Amino acid sequence: MPLRLRLPRRTVRLRLAVLFGLLFFGIGAALLITTYFLVRYSIMHFGSGPQDGAQMAPAGQAAPSPLLPEGGGNMGPQQSSMEFSMPATEAALASQRVVVLQTLWVNSAIALAIMSAASVVLGWLMAGRVLRPLRTITAATRRISATSLNERLSLQGPDDELKELGDTFDGLLSRLQVSFEAQRRFVANASHELRTPLARQRALGQVALADPNASEASLRIAHERILAAGAQQERLIEALLTLARGQAGIEVREPFDLGELTREAVTSRQAEAEHRLIALRADITPALMAGHRNLTERLITNLIDNAIRHNTPHGWLEVRVTTLGARPVLTVRNTGPVVPPEAIDRLLQPFQRLQTERTTNTNGLGLGLSIVQAIVQAQDGTVHIAPLPGGGLAVTVTFPEPPVHLPRPAR
Repeated sequence: MPLRLRLPRRTVRLRLAVLFGLLFFGIGAALLITTYFLVRYSIMHFGSGPQDGAQMAPAGQAAPSPLLPEGGGNMGPQQSSMEFSMPATEAALASQRVVVLQTLWVNSAIALAIMSAASVVLGWLMAGRVLRPLRTITAATRRISATSLNERLSLQGPDDELKELGDTFDGLLSRLQVSFEAQRRFVANASHELRTPLARQRALGQVALADPNASEASLRIAHERILAAGAQQERLIEALLTLARGQAGIEVREPFDLGELTREAVTSRQAEAEHRLIALRADITPALMAGHRNLTERLITNLIDNAIRHNTPHGWLEVRVTTLGARPVLTVRNTGPVVPPEAIDRLLQPFQRLQTERTTNTNGLGLGLSIVQAIVQAQDGTVHIAPLPGGGLAVTVTFPEPPVHLPRPAR
């Protein structure tokens, strides 16, 4: 079986080391070529001076003729030998220049190759030192799971890009931890709330079946109670689906009049408010917006239902729709029990109520305000909840400004 060479993995560290080596090689080659031509030019210029330098006359004297000896006489033996040796000297100098340039080129190339290899090794070491925080982040990412989201990198060192990456990763872990904890709490609370009507249904059915003297009337009453428990369970499931839909976001937005939608919701709740001896006041003006009509209708009804359900006899409920610039604003204010300011954030969580975190009170599911917040966030709006001094709440929902070329809603 032939052996197969396994190439090293193309890591960032390897690429940086090779890049450092290539960069050094390119700069060194440019420097070598520049030096070679400068030395070559200097040698050629130095050797290409006046070839008759030995015959140059001192200052103040006339230069001797290159054809005739000084004084016009015949050339002496010594002068003749010097003239005949000039071509050999020039040839020797030219050969020496070639040897010097070749030696310079070869030695420089060898030095460049050695330093390029050294630059790759040094680049490998320096890249490993610089990328060490990345290995820490990678190891922590492999180690951290859903059960250990409390761990943090806490990178030390200079405030550079790698430390910023580590801090960003720590922030991501913090958000994931909060999200996972909220999800676990939501699942636990939802299981508790769903188990209550199921247990009630089972208990009612078992009691009715265990009664040997059960009559038609008693069975009818038990059946009506079972249906009531089933209706409560259906409302809870519908609220959970609405909450999940709101948290998933909105893809398609349609134009509609927030004022008209609010007026319809107020009209449908007028009888219930009168039955509970609550004065329902409305101040509604047209307000064009773009969003999800059904979810917005659920938001409005949740706010009005909460204001009616958690009100006091002979109290009041005020619903207003205005515009702030071009942004639609919905405000619901009502009387009711005194709400501590520190309890506002808790009321926005699923299955959280003012009295206790969990209760079997059938007046509410504990999802009203959390559904409102999810729908508002899905439509890129804002919700502000503030307790009133005498009791009750003031909820203000501000929706984003609709597009300029938004078509008018169909009536």
